[in-house]
Amino acid sequence: MNEHISKQYDSELETLRSGVLQMGGLVESQIRSAIEAFSTGSRELVEKVIAAEARVDQHEVDIDNTCSHVIVKRQPAAGDLRLIMAIMRAVTDLERIGDEAEKIARMSGQIHERGRPQLMSSGAIRHAADIAISMLRDALDALARLDAGDAAKVIRQDAAIDDEFRSIVRQLITFMMEDPRTISTALEIVWIAKAVERIGDHAKNIAEDVIYIVKGTDIRHTRFVELEGEEPR
Repeated sequence: MNEHISKQYDSELETLRSGVLQMGGLVESQIRSAIEAFSTGSRELVEKVIAAEARVDQHEVDIDNTCSHVIVKRQPAAGDLRLIMAIMRAVTDLERIGDEAEKIARMSGQIHERGRPQLMSSGAIRHAADIAISMLRDALDALARLDAGDAAKVIRQDAAIDDEFRSIVRQLITFMMEDPRTISTALEIVWIAKAVERIGDHAKNIAEDVIYIVKGTDIRHTRFVELEGEEPR
């Protein structure tokens, strides 16, 4: 591979990475707007999140097409092939995060349109969402820098968001037991909390993809502690 072709190839890989980060920024904005819609009932924010979904989907299609083009044209091997495969998996997770944000927005709109009883402060949902957004941002940052150590930190954060979800569910169960009239709204809030928890799961998946790129090991069904002593392949 001569120097000119090598520079073109490096540019294509960098375009892929920057495309993922741009898509990640859009998805993060979706999450923030969806959570704000839950807090305020803003119909404008609900519509903004829904409208952004088409852009997220287009990012996924564009990046997947670029990945396929690079694979066919460059026939990458080893680390470069792992990078491209991981990017393809990461954009799938980002698209699904966008779906979860849209679900939060739609359900928030429905709750407020009915005149939501004040079952619980929006602070609990917002706190869980802050953890999920932090996980997503850190996972994308680890992808940009190919930092397996930071990716591992994201994976360890997953337990915190799971704890938040269980705490919210326990609180809502108490409300439902005390007043059956709250059951319908409480269940919708459970689904919103579950969507936030799923966002954390997808961020964790992206972090696992980073470790796959760096170490050459797929840890989706492996305890991370088993990898501590492994060298990159």
